[in-house]
Amino acid sequence: MKDQDFDFLKELVEAPSPSGFEQPAQRIIRRVLDPVADEISTDVMGNVISRLAGAGEDLPRVMLAGHCDEIGFMIKYIDDGGFLFFAPIGGVDAHLVPGQRVQVHTASGPILGVVGKKPIHMMETKDRETVVKLKNQFIDIGCADKAEAEKLVAIGDPATFAVGLERLQGDRVISRAFDDKMGAFIVARVLQEVQRRGAPPVELFAVTTVQEEVGLRGSTTSAYGVNPDVSIAIDVGFATDYPEMDKKEIGEFKVGKGPIIARGANINPALFELLTATAREENIPFQIMGAPRGTGTDANVMQLSRGGSAAALVSVPLRYMHTPVELLSLEDLENTVKLLAAVIFKIESNGQFIPN
Repeated sequence: MKDQDFDFLKELVEAPSPSGFEQPAQRIIRRVLDPVADEISTDVMGNVISRLAGAGEDLPRVMLAGHCDEIGFMIKYIDDGGFLFFAPIGGVDAHLVPGQRVQVHTASGPILGVVGKKPIHMMETKDRETVVKLKNQFIDIGCADKAEAEKLVAIGDPATFAVGLERLQGDRVISRAFDDKMGAFIVARVLQEVQRRGAPPVELFAVTTVQEEVGLRGSTTSAYGVNPDVSIAIDVGFATDYPEMDKKEIGEFKVGKGPIIARGANINPALFELLTATAREENIPFQIMGAPRGTGTDANVMQLSRGGSAAALVSVPLRYMHTPVELLSLEDLENTVKLLAAVIFKIESNGQFIPN
């Protein structure tokens, strides 16, 4: 991965963007794509829609979607001691929150806090085996009382884990919020790559959607507005190449072995064949996931928008999803960009996706 692309990825994943508070990430997307797209708009939900015109008229409308929201917390109550009680935004695992450093994103800027926990020395044996409910956990920002805390923090302020992107060995990196700012990154990179190659045979819409973690809300409205003929969601997928993951239930997916292409009811069969055939032609490694129902991603609602669209899901294998240490391979990101950019130039007409 080029240094400038890595810097873009790092800036994007580190920008705070819990569901409903995605503006910092979306500002980065608009800045990066402004020199590339023919048109950029932001709808009332906060989705950023970047359009690239194609060569010709009445072209297929293709929508790529990666959601830019992340899991996080919302401040709900400040007690007399100045401790902040919170609720989860999205699927936060209560096991891993105590002892974490967090950033509370206030009107005056981020404030560092910690999620406190009773020392193990002071806990009864039975309590050591019990997960503390999120509603009973609290953030300590170092204030002496409620009045001091209320000068800094407002009810409804969001918070995120206070970690960013770091390198491990080889091309492996860790960060919070790869789910799914990695997908927003890929969507932006594909638009850049397609524009570099020249006018495509489609009208391309690169959409960084919002509020996926709380119900696929941004993709629902943006798909209705774009009205795509073809729609591809880019999201993270469960890697199963580490202990305790059940390959029999999920499938076998390895970090570094290429993007995961879904197959099943949520996926248009002709588009699935186009994706896999293109990967083979371009010598791009890929993995296949069986998805017998809806995929739980933006592909769900894009497939069913208006009269329906030819939908697909391309995922990047991710370890430790919804934790502060999500892990992926940079090469998998690059291969996903290559695959999607190549597929765009193989779309000829809407008719090629009618199941036979």
